[in-house]
Amino acid sequence: MTSPRHVPESGSGRAPRSGGVTDLDVLLGALTPQLTPDPMVYAVVQDGRVPTGSFATVEEAEGLTVVLDQRSADREGLGYDHVAALITLQVHSALEAVGLTAAVSTALAARGISCNVIAGAYHDHLLVPWNRRAEAMAALEALRAG
Repeated sequence: MTSPRHVPESGSGRAPRSGGVTDLDVLLGALTPQLTPDPMVYAVVQDGRVPTGSFATVEEAEGLTVVLDQRSADREGLGYDHVAALITLQVHSALEAVGLTAAVSTALAARGISCNVIAGAYHDHLLVPWNRRAEAMAALEALRAG
């Protein structure tokens, strides 16, 4: 088995991401949740075309799942069942950090708030029910306060 390595895109000139916090106490103390103002939805596209306004994509056997703002989904005529709020954790968490996702999901679960997590190279992004976004933000602020 070979170890993972960074392969830059041709001509990108970008160095691999470095740094990122791994210490859970530091991560929680620096946790700064930022709520995106627009509602987000999950939609599935069968033709593999990524719609304008997409935030994230996941390729699955059943089709391409896209997370995008509700307005873009409506404009594209895409169906969806779940409307979510997008909260970005503005702390530079390392991809190998242990416990952040568990701590966040536990804090939200204690209030009965569902949460789906998307990890980016620099930040973690949470999708919580749109109608519970204020409660989710309060739970995350309480987690930061310890």
